[in-house]
Amino acid sequence: VQLVESGGGLVQPGGSLRLSCTASEFTFSSYVMSWYRQAPGKERELVATITTTGGSTYYADSVKGRFFISRDNAKRTVYLQMNDLKPEDTAVYSCKAFRDWDRRVYWGQGTQVTVSS
Repeated sequence: VQLVESGGGLVQPGGSLRLSCTASEFTFSSYVMSWYRQAPGKERELVATITTTGGSTYYADSVKGRFFISRDNAKRTVYLQMNDLKPEDTAVYSCKAFRDWDRRVYWGQGTQVTVSS
């Protein structure tokens, strides 16, 4: 399984970006999908998670109300819409696929998000 992220870049504070993560696995719909981020010198943190059907989502307190996770199983893609970006959101963002029944985990390579004026 290959996960490929896109959509990162440089944005000014208050701006928006939408990250995408597309999977090569045709059983994408059986994976819980998450976005993580890691800033320089900091541990990786969970940003958001979405269940297999998209019926439930979870957000870290630091992004709640600003970031929104969604998925399109037909396109094998998970999205992270990031609004009102702050300098502290600067990090490498990676997507993770997790399949519950066999505990299989896959990671994308990451995409850089930089929030700066």
